[in-house]
Amino acid sequence: MIGAAAMRAAGRWKTPLGIIVLLLLLLALVFSGQWPELRSKLSSSPKGLLAVAPNEIERIGLRSGTQGITLRRRPGGWAIDGMDGPAPAQLSSHIDTGLKFLRVSEPAREIPAGELAPERFVAFGLDPPSEVAVLETHSGLAATVNFGTTNPAGTSHYVRLGGAPTVYLMPRHLNEEWRLVLDMAGRLQGQASSAFASRGADLLLPVSMAQVWAVEIVANGKLTRFERDVAGTWFRHLGQHAHASSGDVHVADPIQAPIIDAAFRALDASVTEKRVGHADAAHLAQYGLALPTLIVMFYGRDSSTPLARLEFGAPADGLDRFARLAPDGAVVTVAEFEPRRLTELLKAVGAGS
Repeated sequence: MIGAAAMRAAGRWKTPLGIIVLLLLLLALVFSGQWPELRSKLSSSPKGLLAVAPNEIERIGLRSGTQGITLRRRPGGWAIDGMDGPAPAQLSSHIDTGLKFLRVSEPAREIPAGELAPERFVAFGLDPPSEVAVLETHSGLAATVNFGTTNPAGTSHYVRLGGAPTVYLMPRHLNEEWRLVLDMAGRLQGQASSAFASRGADLLLPVSMAQVWAVEIVANGKLTRFERDVAGTWFRHLGQHAHASSGDVHVADPIQAPIIDAAFRALDASVTEKRVGHADAAHLAQYGLALPTLIVMFYGRDSSTPLARLEFGAPADGLDRFARLAPDGAVVTVAEFEPRRLTELLKAVGAGS
């Protein structure tokens, strides 16, 4: 009897003690985001090409052919050599993403030196490389990343680290991110040149159309999507494109493709007429930007997040119209023919009202 009573008493103590332990574990989970006992056991070692942490990179030199740009990490963020002030937040975000990809993206394949010959570097697009990224920390060189061509399937890029004989097959999005950085930084640097400065104009788009692989236009409540096919040719995504015999490859309409290309290519050189400034919600309504008449979203390759969202509002006068890069861009005016070119494109491909 005494033994049974002791067991019952011990059981009564164990129940609240177990509840207390579980509550403590739940509190630890809420505040830390993980079970305490797993913190030291989970492996987070990266398997990418960059051996140092991305936040240790302080200088980046990018080159493609004769085009080159240098980026430096400053206390206020990234900056472009030769330009005053910090780089735009959108560009800085792509720089950080590119570094993260280099740190965590695992090669799909490694081709060791024993399987390589000098002529193969030409086939891989590495002699010379299409793009080069030189990454430096405070103490010196961290890595030189040479990007080559895509594999036959078009899903990955050949990449080689400077000083290393191995060639890696890396996910395509890694190289695409650095192409975006080079393109966006180059456009900013170019519009700071004397030619643009004398005109007092800024480029309307932060990225060139060469880096855009899909465009969505919303007009009169109707969305029309344009994409590039595997050859990079534009087509309207719904209602007019054909499929190849493989069943899942889009083929551009040869009549509409040059019409779409001409309209989008013109956006590369589109400039702002006048900078109005940032506006609160009340002023956005005044400019017709609370309910834009035309919305254009630009997407990079392999991405569902827009590179830019351009909104057109009410007429500023007979020749100009209010516009902005949403959600944080300043309100500007653009020539009336900029949005008109896009509405005419929609009519030309049968999507206009």
